[in-house]
Amino acid sequence: MKIKAIIFGATGMVGEGVLFNALNNSDVEEVLLISRKPTYMKNPKIKEILLDNFYDYSTIENIISGYNACYFCLGVSSLAVSKEDYVRITYNLTMSAAKVLAKSNPDMTFCYVSGSGTDSSEKGKVRWARVKGKTENDLLKLPFKSVYLFRPGFIKPISGLRHAYTASKILGTIYPLLNVFLKKYICTLQALGDAMIQVTGRGYHKPVLENIDITALAKSAK
Repeated sequence: MKIKAIIFGATGMVGEGVLFNALNNSDVEEVLLISRKPTYMKNPKIKEILLDNFYDYSTIENIISGYNACYFCLGVSSLAVSKEDYVRITYNLTMSAAKVLAKSNPDMTFCYVSGSGTDSSEKGKVRWARVKGKTENDLLKLPFKSVYLFRPGFIKPISGLRHAYTASKILGTIYPLLNVFLKKYICTLQALGDAMIQVTGRGYHKPVLENIDITALAKSAK
């Protein structure tokens, strides 16, 4: 199966890593990047759209049709913004994009980067986890071919990429030790990207992928 993917968030650490994997995978023939600022990456597979308003896709609806995958890697820490902005960015922005894509691409596999500890019940005490849970639940209701919800914990970055966070770089040096004692809570960015491509091509037996699932699925592709 040849993949034509749309990536949101390629100017952040996770999105950049997923893009890196896509560009180096022969099953991916085209990647459309939707961003507010340019990535400055040059590759024959890449097309890029700069969009100021992530709540209005009326000017590009004809451009974003014909794709069979979306890797949605946009996000923000709940500690970095107000409660209202966290809901607006995490839920409203994600759903605005997803609804347009579902309408334009009914054969699309939508992969959403959520987070370890997300609350599917939407009733827990942790606010960010409830918001993520609602986002996941409402994405599953959209008429995509399939929706997969990725819940990474600590992510080991890919060496050499521009947007790896400093803390992730430092912790990445002790990843072998973390992988022994905290395997349930960690994965590599390489594995996350590989797993997204795998579910696009062959699916998975459940919609929610925790760290263990991400790692196992990536290994099965080798």
